[in-house]
Amino acid sequence: QVQLVESGGGLVQPGGSLRLSCAASGSIFRINRMGWYRQAPGKQRDLVASITSGGSTYYAVSVKGRFTISRDNAKNAVHLQMNSLKPEDTAVYYCNSDPPSGGSWGQGTQVTVSS
Repeated sequence: QVQLVESGGGLVQPGGSLRLSCAASGSIFRINRMGWYRQAPGKQRDLVASITSGGSTYYAVSVKGRFTISRDNAKNAVHLQMNSLKPEDTAVYYCNSDPPSGGSWGQGTQVTVSS
């Protein structure tokens, strides 16, 4: 199984931006769809964005127009550009395939949006 390591989180003020990165231990070329998920305290883990190997994207309604997902198959990486961040975006963010592989969850990266 591919192991995934997320990075790029941090504390940002409302309206700010962050760029998350996900580095895979192996090739993601054959994984059709890669996604970013998030889990806020006391809530379930939800898919926020995903991208196919061909570049087709999906965004949850709550982030559409603010987040942009991209993937670099040559570098085995997936990114999430997050703009116009809101306090409700506060969560731990994870990457995984869509649908997710149970054995590939990483530690995630914490994103906190607060003034």
